[in-house]
Amino acid sequence: QVQLVESGGGLVQPGGSLRLSCAASGSIFSINAMGWYRQAPGAQRELVAAFTNGGGSTYADSVKGRFAISRDNAKKMVYLQMNSLKPEDTAVYYCYYQIRSTLASGPYSYWGQGTQVTVSS
Repeated sequence: QVQLVESGGGLVQPGGSLRLSCAASGSIFSINAMGWYRQAPGAQRELVAAFTNGGGSTYADSVKGRFAISRDNAKKMVYLQMNSLKPEDTAVYYCYYQIRSTLASGPYSYWGQGTQVTVSS
């Protein structure tokens, strides 16, 4: 009953910027976690950015200072602002939510469908 829909991917030149968005809808009692992962061809899926339990955020070393995660709680959305993009940022990006549909259920993990980010050389 929960769906995540991503948008914002595309082709960009090195040094450019993109902003990814992910909207959650359906039966949502609470959102326990939000984050962004990516998976490059032939590589494992890796954490890019996420909110921590303490309300802060954490980032992969490779994106620190360039990417920023943000959210809009009212809209049930999470964003990833990506600046100074590099070719090595090329990957499919997935949003991640940990959600309780009811007080008694979950939390369960949900993934967006993935959006392709390609940084040309």
